[in-house]
Amino acid sequence: MPSKAAQVIITVIPIVGIVMGGIVLFFFLYWHHKQRVLIIEKGRYEKKEFDFNSFSLFAGLVLASIGICLVVFFVILEGFTYPVLSGLIPFSLGASLLIFFVIRINMNKDNNGQ
Repeated sequence: MPSKAAQVIITVIPIVGIVMGGIVLFFFLYWHHKQRVLIIEKGRYEKKEFDFNSFSLFAGLVLASIGICLVVFFVILEGFTYPVLSGLIPFSLGASLLIFFVIRINMNKDNNGQ
């Protein structure tokens, strides 16, 4: 059995890590907000448009590939049981994002052709 000092150190390390991570995150968000306020006050703010096409393609590919890997892993490991669902969920999300990407591209082509 480890000594009492080792148990205390093992207990304190995650607590300190979480607190320090929270402090770093707080100051990052605070300074980022201050920077945005100064940019807006000087009139140099430019709104960036979010690219749904690239996001849906990237997120769809990542989620679908993670889902396929999890499904294959759990099928090999345990057969078709409940853990396979942990791969089907990200796969179905990825597939739906890829379908959204294809539909959006086709709609943009139709709108530009008119």
